[in-house]
Amino acid sequence: METHLPIVEQDEWLRPVEGEIEYRHRLYTEQLDRIRESAGSLVDYANGYRYYGWQRDEDLRGWWFREWLPAAKDVYLFGDFNGWQRTELRLDKDKSGVWSIFLPDAMYADRLTHGSLYKIHVHGDNGWHDRIPAYATRVVQNDETKDYTAQFWIPQPFDWSDDRFDIARNGDLLIYEAHVGMAQEREGVGSYCEFTKKILPVIRKDGYNAVQLMAIAEHPYYGSFGYHVSSFFAPSSRFGTPEELKALVKRAHELGIAVIMDLVHAHYVKNLNEGINELDGSDHQYSLPGEAGYQPYWDSKTFDYGRPEVQHFLLSNVKYWLDEFRFDGYRFDGVTSMVYRHHGYTDFDCREKFFDEGINRDALTYLTLANRLIHDFRPGAVTIAEEVSGMPGMCIPAEQGGIGFDYRLGMAIPDFWIKYLKEVPDEEWNIWEMWSIMTDRLPAVKTVAYAESHDQALVGDKTLAFRLMDKEMYFSMDRASQNLIVDRGMALHKMIRLFTISTGGQAYLNFMGNEFGHPEWIDFPREGNGWSYRHARRQWSLARNGFLRYAWLGDFDRAMVKIIRKYKVMGAGYPYNLQMDEGNKTMVYTHGGLLFVFNWHPAASIPDYIVPVPEPGKYKLLLSTDEARFGGQERNDPATEHFSFPHEGEDGTTRHYMQIYNTSRTAAVFKKVR
Repeated sequence: METHLPIVEQDEWLRPVEGEIEYRHRLYTEQLDRIRESAGSLVDYANGYRYYGWQRDEDLRGWWFREWLPAAKDVYLFGDFNGWQRTELRLDKDKSGVWSIFLPDAMYADRLTHGSLYKIHVHGDNGWHDRIPAYATRVVQNDETKDYTAQFWIPQPFDWSDDRFDIARNGDLLIYEAHVGMAQEREGVGSYCEFTKKILPVIRKDGYNAVQLMAIAEHPYYGSFGYHVSSFFAPSSRFGTPEELKALVKRAHELGIAVIMDLVHAHYVKNLNEGINELDGSDHQYSLPGEAGYQPYWDSKTFDYGRPEVQHFLLSNVKYWLDEFRFDGYRFDGVTSMVYRHHGYTDFDCREKFFDEGINRDALTYLTLANRLIHDFRPGAVTIAEEVSGMPGMCIPAEQGGIGFDYRLGMAIPDFWIKYLKEVPDEEWNIWEMWSIMTDRLPAVKTVAYAESHDQALVGDKTLAFRLMDKEMYFSMDRASQNLIVDRGMALHKMIRLFTISTGGQAYLNFMGNEFGHPEWIDFPREGNGWSYRHARRQWSLARNGFLRYAWLGDFDRAMVKIIRKYKVMGAGYPYNLQMDEGNKTMVYTHGGLLFVFNWHPAASIPDYIVPVPEPGKYKLLLSTDEARFGGQERNDPATEHFSFPHEGEDGTTRHYMQIYNTSRTAAVFKKVR
């Protein structure tokens, strides 16, 4: 009997490309077998951070320093512990290209101490250069010279003893995407400590059960948002110490909040002074040589995922953050760029585009191994793929022939909202298209839905609130003002978020401040803005001062999240469509035992509107975007009880309905109470 991989058995559309899928799967299984043969297990294999860099040898009483630099001709270690003498401490090279040196306590115990600064002096084909080692766990910048230097960081062991957090117990993920540095209201760079003290309580109060942290790995240019990584094993020192980051994670766990790291393995910064580019003097240590190793769209370097040492470096990095910092999973950045040699810059208009010569099979193998490692080491950990092409198998387990991610980002959803708000008049919104965009996903592919992320908040783009209300956000957001643009904007802002969270996927993401319609874009300090931090912060006071409508938006988001969590809406399978009334722009659906009614019409409010219900009984209004406590007009009394009644349709089938006042630009959530 012919056997097929489960991924093909489950999807007939993939039968014509079954050979390629099987080949990809075989590449993964063969590499996994090689790893197991050499190291015993994938988990034991990914221990580069326990071998390279600084490693204590208690038997010999001293410190080993190791670095993989295969093409280097000469390597020296130097720092403040030897008076910055570049050519005093020469490393030895082994046959695998690993350079090492041992520093005994007898000579260096008083000089090489916690906080000491160091670099390596490398002679390669590109000349002599002072470099930061790839496995450095702490990198700091000199405030005066702006030079980055590695730091010998040997603190007291962090106490994790009472941390028993398990993300699996949190249920459906409600993710609060955040950036530590710009999370504070003051103009400047926020710290891990400030985030722990001020922002984590906000996330908990707002009802989110996970925080996705951006810009954690060290990056030289603050304005890169953390996506041009220079040191993959070093938490950004501009936010504080590694121990302060650990304290942040531990406190989040105490509050019931999972911490997901935004992991950047799609590329790395091309800088020589700060990063790993040409670290051994060649252009192909971590990258393919020449143009093949360059990402032109991001002006950065790409990884050679097929080189065993690079694969080991990245897998070790994956395990490192889970092991040392207790992160609960990853959002993998730029997966589309990784899995295509053209980086996804093409139209995916046919099946063959997912399986032709443009595919980077090495990247697919690496990602499958990474997912396997994560789930082997931390079974409950979560992986999310930022993948826009729709690559088949992305969220299918490796043993079934897939790549193994738990979730994919529903990137088509924010793109859709932007398109509609920019191009389509309100009265022409197509509710069938809206429904299709939100629900167009395979049953086995879990999706993180979001109306907007950090991308929509960056300079050059606009948040949904800013698209809806524009300059009026600066002049007409006080509660006493009367402004039709603001009224429309607030109504649609609430509706868009409720529709997205209740239909778009099995998890939901919000970028910090967007829940209350943050009006300011994000613009990091740069020459063009006078190196200002004015737009690299979050103005929490807008929602807290009690005089502005931002508070109403925040209150609604909090109430929305509470209901979605309470009734486990996102994990309840697909929403079920009960009625689509295109003429009145009204949709009715059920999800998680709740009844949702959306009237998208800009003007039509209909008394005694007939709404189908899933079963007979008494229904009560749980939530309405039109409630006065959310800045609405409260055209429906929340205390009103709605009783169903049977009605025989034209097809002779008796169904159950109830009557409501179907108000324009309003969404309502009902629950059967008897």
